[in-house]
Amino acid sequence: MTITLTNAQLVTEDGIVSGTLTYDQNGIADVQPGASQVRGAEDAEGDFVVPGLIECHTDNLERHLVPRPGVIWPNSLAGALAHDAQIIASGITTVYDAMCIGGFDDEKDYRPKILGSMLAAVEEGNQHKLFRAEHRVHLRCETTDPKMMSYLERHPGTRSASLASLMDHTPGQRQWRDLNHYRQFIKGEGRTDAEIEEMIAADMERSAPIVADNFLKAVEFCKERGIAIASHDDTTIEHVDDAVKAGCTISEFPTTVEAAEAAHKAGMKTVGGAPNVVRGGSHSGGVSMIELAQAGLLDVLSSDYVPASLLQAANKLGAGIMPLHEAFGLVTWRAADMLGLADRGRLKKGLRADFVRFRISNGTPIVRAVTVRGMRVF
Repeated sequence: MTITLTNAQLVTEDGIVSGTLTYDQNGIADVQPGASQVRGAEDAEGDFVVPGLIECHTDNLERHLVPRPGVIWPNSLAGALAHDAQIIASGITTVYDAMCIGGFDDEKDYRPKILGSMLAAVEEGNQHKLFRAEHRVHLRCETTDPKMMSYLERHPGTRSASLASLMDHTPGQRQWRDLNHYRQFIKGEGRTDAEIEEMIAADMERSAPIVADNFLKAVEFCKERGIAIASHDDTTIEHVDDAVKAGCTISEFPTTVEAAEAAHKAGMKTVGGAPNVVRGGSHSGGVSMIELAQAGLLDVLSSDYVPASLLQAANKLGAGIMPLHEAFGLVTWRAADMLGLADRGRLKKGLRADFVRFRISNGTPIVRAVTVRGMRVF
């Protein structure tokens, strides 16, 4: 059945147009300015309509499988479905679920323990069409773990895996180059000061000889399978140079202007954290994404650990940093282009009918409806 949605503020690449969107399960049939007089047309009441948001790196699924420290939820599919519901409620219609490939200690780190169940839950949800959003897998390769490759090679047939990032969470490096920020972060996990210092020293000593070898092996693994590769937490020009040599096309969450400039010059796409924008700065001492946006160094936003931040950040950037339609490009068509998703990300005839209807109340975006493949799912 063809549906006509009229009296909507349509967010396009060229601007915001008061107009009408016609669509069905086969895709968007037409996009026209002005109101429609078609009988039965749905009145959008002046709400904004944007393409379905595209999330390239979220850790939110993990939160539903480990809801409290030490608690691993016994039903991974139920956790994945709850995650999917939150994703859709945030206006996200395509999501890359980030899964840690490795940890630091099998006895203390739950991530290797839940990896298999996380992958299985996403595959089952996709296979049986249980999700409302489209889910893909983002492999977070923890290069500091000596067992990383064994975990990665254990799941080579994961059909949904289409993006990977290369992580180095060594204390004193990249995201945690400022050890005071790192101390504060892990202190919240209940460790004493003495335990924290012991942990930092052990991690620094163990990681150095492992990272470089794992980096090269993960790159080879991904290239053999056609999986796009992103570097992570680039801090120096050298980090970016290494990423470019490895074939990385994306720089996720650079921590300095220097690194973001180097990535831009190298032709990489820069992904910034939406929570950074909403909060007005990084939680770990990195560069402000608002600063990168003002300098023209921000290509795409990721909600990272707060799904609702994607819509909020785009709205905040569009309230003074850049035109609103360009801000929403950071979470729709520019994300689609970066990820090679040519069938979505724009309100354009022939593309998938994935879109979000929302209005703004006291500066907060309120999602009123979400449509995926022409079917209203929220």
